[in-house]
Amino acid sequence: MDPMIRLILAQGMLGLNNGVFYAMLSLGLAVIFGLLNVVNFAHGALYMLGAFLALILYSYVGQWIGMADLHIGFWPALILAPLLVACFGMLIERFLLRRLYKLDPIYSLLLTFGITLVLQGLFINYFNASGTPYPGMPESMKGVTNLGFMMFPKYRLFVIIFSIVVCFVTWYVIERTRIGARLRAGTENPELVKAFGINVPLMVMLTFGFGTGLAGLAGVLAAPIYSVSPLMGANLIIVIFAVVVIGGMGSIAGAVITGFSLGLIEGVTKVFYAPAANTVIFLLMVIVLLVRPSGLFGRQG
Repeated sequence: MDPMIRLILAQGMLGLNNGVFYAMLSLGLAVIFGLLNVVNFAHGALYMLGAFLALILYSYVGQWIGMADLHIGFWPALILAPLLVACFGMLIERFLLRRLYKLDPIYSLLLTFGITLVLQGLFINYFNASGTPYPGMPESMKGVTNLGFMMFPKYRLFVIIFSIVVCFVTWYVIERTRIGARLRAGTENPELVKAFGINVPLMVMLTFGFGTGLAGLAGVLAAPIYSVSPLMGANLIIVIFAVVVIGGMGSIAGAVITGFSLGLIEGVTKVFYAPAANTVIFLLMVIVLLVRPSGLFGRQG
């Protein structure tokens, strides 16, 4: 194989590994905005919370209960941490955001921004601000696999496949099932849906919890790859908003396709001009906003 092609494919795979987190996080944002019309600026902090919960379950819970040898590993954390983040998200919606729905959307944006600052401050006080490695990598996921053009870590390959499955299932449920139809109807015409006996406030709370749970799930997946840091979400949230804007605010398919695509573009850009890799996403956002302000997959008007 030509060395240049091999390099492009290798950087594309590494970029795709970033793209799965762009897709997962922008998917959660798109679900919340598309169905609830809420711009959740705390999404990055909830991603960070998911990663920290995985770290806490493995390294700290045993110490806190007097069983130092107890480690709750990656696979249980992959279920528990997103559920805990989703419950936290539902509490935010029930007791904070619900009071602001009739006000200007800027208030919900400011509220979630404030929640971000509070969460970051709490974790900076109790954990290493520069990052803590996650020690719970599953033994079965250690090592590398031969893709033909490069040796690729098994865990990162698992993350790519798992994330694609999660994104597809989420899109299918929201766009192609009766549950998704009820969710969309409940947000577009809540009074009519209430007349059919559906508890719309509960449905809204569960939807917000699901969107935040996706952020927590992405955090758990990221923990073995990146250092678990209180600022890991802050470093990513601006990119995620750019992904959502490019894909189209509220578009589920747009968030997923754009997230994966921009990860690939970012990776391949490093082959030709590495300094541009950090800005290519924002350059594309500017171009898309000039040409199609509603985003590539958003509805016009």
